[in-house]
Amino acid sequence: MAYSKLESNILEMATPIAEECGCYIYDIEYAKEGKARYLRIYADKDGGISLDDCEAISRRMSDELDKADPIKENYVLEVSSPGIERKLKNPEHFERYLGEVVEIGLFKAVNDSKTILAELKGFEDGKISVSLDGEEMSIMQSETTYVKLHFEF
Repeated sequence: MAYSKLESNILEMATPIAEECGCYIYDIEYAKEGKARYLRIYADKDGGISLDDCEAISRRMSDELDKADPIKENYVLEVSSPGIERKLKNPEHFERYLGEVVEIGLFKAVNDSKTILAELKGFEDGKISVSLDGEEMSIMQSETTYVKLHFEF
């Protein structure tokens, strides 16, 4: 899934800040929810990101955003972990989690279900390859409502 021009610009700003904090940017979202707008920056690092890491990135990003002023309307800046059941959107996400169990939401039902749990086998040119009950299948990312890691609680 492609980033908007604004999200791409924010990603360029956030990447070196996160790296200086020993982290990396996992994802960026700029969304309107109700009347509010949110700029969400999801960061992570090997071994997991801490609240202190998120705070450091947030403070630095806030300063940079105030200087650059890329967003003209009011918004809320959130910096957090992508979470244990993180969304997979970009090729890098899929590559990183090969062999893991993913939950896939579908626009059209497969075997009478719009949600499947399967092992992620590959990702190429927008095509997600999975193993579902031992059967290999491919799903175009454009046919999904979401793809996320599945964690058994």
